[in-house]
Amino acid sequence: MKNFMDENFLLQTETAQKLYHDHAAKMPIIDYHCHLIPKMVADDHKFQSLTEIWLGGDHYKWRAMRTNGIDERYCTGKDTTDWEKFEKWAETVPYTMRNPLYHWTHLELKTAFGINKILNAKTAREIYEECNEKLAQPEYSARGMMRRYKVEVVCTTDDPIDSLEYHIQTRESGFEVKMLPTWRPDKAMAVEVPSDFRAYMEKLAEVSGIAISTFDDMVNALQKRHEFFAAQGCKLSDHGIEEFYAEDYTDAEIKAIFNKVYGGAELTKEEILKFKSAMLIVFGEMDAETGWTQQFHYGAIRNNNTKMFKLLGPDTGFDSIGEFSTAKAMAKYFDRLNSNGKLAKTILYNLNPCANEVIATMLGNFQDGTVAGKIQFGSGWWFLDQKDGMEKQMNALSVLGLLSRFVGMLTDSRSFLSYPRHEYFRRTLCNLVGRDIENGEIPMAEIERANQMIEDISYNNAKNFFQF
Repeated sequence: MKNFMDENFLLQTETAQKLYHDHAAKMPIIDYHCHLIPKMVADDHKFQSLTEIWLGGDHYKWRAMRTNGIDERYCTGKDTTDWEKFEKWAETVPYTMRNPLYHWTHLELKTAFGINKILNAKTAREIYEECNEKLAQPEYSARGMMRRYKVEVVCTTDDPIDSLEYHIQTRESGFEVKMLPTWRPDKAMAVEVPSDFRAYMEKLAEVSGIAISTFDDMVNALQKRHEFFAAQGCKLSDHGIEEFYAEDYTDAEIKAIFNKVYGGAELTKEEILKFKSAMLIVFGEMDAETGWTQQFHYGAIRNNNTKMFKLLGPDTGFDSIGEFSTAKAMAKYFDRLNSNGKLAKTILYNLNPCANEVIATMLGNFQDGTVAGKIQFGSGWWFLDQKDGMEKQMNALSVLGLLSRFVGMLTDSRSFLSYPRHEYFRRTLCNLVGRDIENGEIPMAEIERANQMIEDISYNNAKNFFQF
């Protein structure tokens, strides 16, 4: 019987162990998609407790606690102490066996704090106090955590109206880890609520210095902000969409739709879809002209619990995997850009694993030989960034594309304790490849190629693809 989370955790063969320890483990981290708060990096934030760094904003843990019968006040409440919240989480941990939270929890304790104890109700107090003592030390600050995990680059997620002041402050401070912005323009195509859209346009006009009263004005304002982001080192965009939009439309229709929603009138479903379709083209063309990589995270249905959404707002653990028939629209969207020579480097992340083979085959339609792996299948995302989800994603990519050109893992997290997800991914990757080698499916004569593939997927591919 293997010991829990020893040095060969998840590595089932000798070859897998060599691939990981000799190759994957030594590579730095490029976290090219995350939701860290830039101000915390700029200020080198000091964490007051383990609860703050570990439970604050972590809807994964909140969902598990609610499922375990824990009252909401111990998840998001304001009338409970940090210790009380942590105690309830510790009580929940033993019930998370076979959930990725069980592995993540103990991997984070081990790699961040050097703690090999199993977290449960009995060990909660000693673990809490030991971690809090360490968090009081300078090397456990926000920047200290990034150094601890050999992070080289992080790309945050930022709205076009953001000032990026904390990115600028961090860069000018001389901090050796690059923190770069990512353009996330979702609100510029969110026309479902006219008053919200109008308010956003007013903010966009203010930060861009361009008066907005027409669709062309809006595009010009967004273009100016796009150029500002590029000047601050931005190399990626990101779009959080339910599905792909590729309705037919005319320029006159889009201008009229803008005037209607800007004037406060509600749009029809058809008008909403046409406007979103047009905006995706506008954004895609901007990215292609700037040489950015565009990312699409699609397939989530969000804020399903309206009672809790009204109480807590978004990103609090009430989202799930959706079902959409989106392959034709996706192909049509990419074909429009490609036909005009405006298809940027692209990463596709699907939330529903039933679309794995759809995505893996879609990639090959638009590879053009200009960039290795120009169209990428993104790593297992959100509900899929666990062992089973990552294996399924890599198996589909391996069978239907080129795993060797994969740009690898990211945290997609708000937490400075999420970097071990890269280790979890790398161990899973090495286990897959090591098993194939030991099964005779990859020849030992090509072991150097396999070694290089592991290093490339762990780090080199991302560095070269994004030109960091």
